[in-house]
Amino acid sequence: MSSATTSPMPSPLPRRGWARGPLALVGGFTAVAVLAVLAGPYMHPVTSHGASQPVAMRELRFVDRADGGVGVINAADGSTVEVIPAGGQSFVRATMRGLAQERLRDGVSPELPFRLTAWADDRLTLLDPGTGRAIEMESFGPTNEADFSRMLKLPGVAR
Repeated sequence: MSSATTSPMPSPLPRRGWARGPLALVGGFTAVAVLAVLAGPYMHPVTSHGASQPVAMRELRFVDRADGGVGVINAADGSTVEVIPAGGQSFVRATMRGLAQERLRDGVSPELPFRLTAWADDRLTLLDPGTGRAIEMESFGPTNEADFSRMLKLPGVAR
């Protein structure tokens, strides 16, 4: 009898136990993602905006001018509410450019006016009725909100 010891040969296959942790983690993330997608339509953020009443509203069209400016037109009577000079009020220009591109993608007429609404709870909302997109101006700070609130220019509105 030989007293030579034989060392066990290493297994060419990895041990099964190492994969359980990562697979369980991936499975957990997948389950959470599926639940979020399925529950999404039934979850609504809690806001107090529903009770607020509009105090001023104006439908506006934004047209490019030959001098590089943007004309803000009252859709009700065609009067000019404001002219934004070329290079001026970059927030208004960027907002309207983004909305115009969305309309172009969705096939919505550029002639359809936007609706700017001041609410009793001091919010200001810009709605694109063509795409259904609404922008709460308070999200962008008081200076940017003021650029849009000047477009209301309605008597009795302290904006």
